[in-house]
Amino acid sequence: MRKEGSGMTEAIVANAIAQARAAFEKAPDRIPLLCIVGPTASGKSRLAVELAQQLGGEVVSCDSMQVYRRMDIGTAKPTAEEMGGIPHHMIDIVDPEVPYSCAEYVTAAREVISDIYARAKLPILCGGTGLYLDRLLRGGNDAGASADPAVRAELEAYRAVHGNAALHAMLAEVDPASALAIHENNVPRVIRALEIFRVTGRTKTEVDRENAFLDPTFCPYVVGLSWNRDALNRRIDARVDQMLSLGLLDETRRLYSEGVFAVNATAAQAIGYKELLSHLRGEESLGEAVSRLRIATRRYAKRQMTWFRAREYVRWVEV
Repeated sequence: MRKEGSGMTEAIVANAIAQARAAFEKAPDRIPLLCIVGPTASGKSRLAVELAQQLGGEVVSCDSMQVYRRMDIGTAKPTAEEMGGIPHHMIDIVDPEVPYSCAEYVTAAREVISDIYARAKLPILCGGTGLYLDRLLRGGNDAGASADPAVRAELEAYRAVHGNAALHAMLAEVDPASALAIHENNVPRVIRALEIFRVTGRTKTEVDRENAFLDPTFCPYVVGLSWNRDALNRRIDARVDQMLSLGLLDETRRLYSEGVFAVNATAAQAIGYKELLSHLRGEESLGEAVSRLRIATRRYAKRQMTWFRAREYVRWVEV
């Protein structure tokens, strides 16, 4: 066990290196891909940098919000100092006014990973967006189901009348695991999960499990960081305090004034920005917004753990 403010123990780093090397040696014809996953504030970025420094690697972000420029504090992008001289990829690649899809991420990340490997470096994927990880490891295969515009239109019409909560409740009835992993305000993902069920007759959870690791391009070794809940909650509170001291409120105000949240609904729902936006709109006090931010971040961490715990390929490390 390590102190909450310190770096990863030598034992954790050494074990990750040994296990990953053993896995990669079994598949020399595939691109080795070391993945560091886990809930927010679990120390993923720090471990990824430590491993990159020892293994000659480069870090590839697996975060749906860090792709956006100018959204820095709220997405917990690593600073230049925190990067430790290690190149980081898939960060700051599009303006926040332009929505960026999972499919676009997978296409770009695959090219980046291949380029890193071609330069005799080890690609190290790091992040907490489980959907992006799944799609990347499975070749971007969208759960093996074709889109059905009619089904999607029906679901979108239902949401327009009954709201996000009712749509999410519909998903919870047929696919509880996906409902736990997908927030009700992430409407595109809720609709996609329901669409898969309508089209295939199987839940998204079932199809995802069946299609794991279909892509033979990579040899992935996935390390998951697991914390005691109380310890993780303390780290989350410290993360929120740090973001506020670094100027999260000012960053939210600037993005709001630039009209970013009006044109990118996904960005507007991002934890941190969403809560502070309610304060900027005069809907609640700053203290109330910050309290909701702490609660939302803890709930998000719980959803992340639910998602990753359901993936049998994750090798868990108790931190």
